[in-house]
Amino acid sequence: MAVRVVIAGGSFGGLTTAYELRRHLGPDQATITVISKERRFTFVPSLPGVAMGTRRLEQISFDLAEPLAAKHVGFVHDTVTGVDTGRRLVVTEAGEHPYDFLVVATGHRSANEAVEGLGPFDGPGHSPMSAPEATELRSAVRALLGEPGPVVVGAAPGASCIGPAYELAFELDHLLRRRKLRHQVPITFLTPEPFLGHMGMGGAGKIRQLLEGELEERDISFATSAAVRKITAEAVEVEGAPPVPSVLSIVIPPLAGVDAVANSVGLANPKGFVPIDAHYRHQSVDGVYAVGVAVAMAPVGETPVPVNLPKTGHMTEQMAQIAARDITSRIGGRGGGLAAELSARCVLDMGDRGAYMAVDPVRPPRNAIPTVSEGRRWLLAKRAFERTYLWHAKRGRRMPATLGW
Repeated sequence: MAVRVVIAGGSFGGLTTAYELRRHLGPDQATITVISKERRFTFVPSLPGVAMGTRRLEQISFDLAEPLAAKHVGFVHDTVTGVDTGRRLVVTEAGEHPYDFLVVATGHRSANEAVEGLGPFDGPGHSPMSAPEATELRSAVRALLGEPGPVVVGAAPGASCIGPAYELAFELDHLLRRRKLRHQVPITFLTPEPFLGHMGMGGAGKIRQLLEGELEERDISFATSAAVRKITAEAVEVEGAPPVPSVLSIVIPPLAGVDAVANSVGLANPKGFVPIDAHYRHQSVDGVYAVGVAVAMAPVGETPVPVNLPKTGHMTEQMAQIAARDITSRIGGRGGGLAAELSARCVLDMGDRGAYMAVDPVRPPRNAIPTVSEGRRWLLAKRAFERTYLWHAKRGRRMPATLGW
């Protein structure tokens, strides 16, 4: 009888896990089912481009059913409401799905409530952390072009996904310069990081100096160790500092575990994230794994204002591969797969150029001096990578590991 593997989530972690498992396990060995509340896969790193109007959602997304079916992977378009680890059941709005192995790849819930007024749908603040939010922000940016005024871009205390905040500040600056409106729009960058480029991973080589120089060159004011507390229609309030005037406020929120995971008995920690070991197995519940943003990871160290460890798409894919190898080994009676330290590679879109960063491992101290490079070639590489990734993913293929990202 084939082993039943259920994967909750259809983004980077879920898709990579499904493809990797099917590479090693035939349909007679394992039935693999992906359950996702979203019918379409979205290339999340390109959402800032959607917000700025340089990308369209249909360009960075595709329907999940066809590529999964091509790999003999079942697809259930449904919302997970809970996990019964005792009975080994994933519960959804429409039914129950038994499993022998479960991979939690549910991603995050944006904890916008951490900052009063951080909408976009119930307050004046904006965030680009989902497709609907990025689309709504795009409308707000268009309104800014019609009625220019001061802008604040940044991240809230406890944020872990800070890279998009830098991208949005740089891309907005570039857009305004092209429209000859930059002189009417003061931009302030507020970050909880103790220094620019900390990114929740203690920095990366010369990235601090690069970002300081780029912000200063573009006349973007900035403040570090800034604790954003409230957003109004006219300003952003920061603890211990005067309000910063703003008619458009874009703030990356802290992340929390999704309700279905957070509310399942024995599955998650108090913040809703899943505690795992080096193989991405649950620390105490047999048969359960977690990858991506759903994973509980301690911050690199204490900072004056909390900053959490990032979980990038590249890191998520590494987690998924490790988890899939471990599941494959256990199904084959070999005990377990190999563990590995996570590395990180990413490219920041800076509007007219890009900045490339690579660290190995993510947590310092590191085996190699981090790579930091800047230039237009990295902007072109980022756009080419998006297209290449989507081309592979639409065809049921995993991106060649040698390309990295």
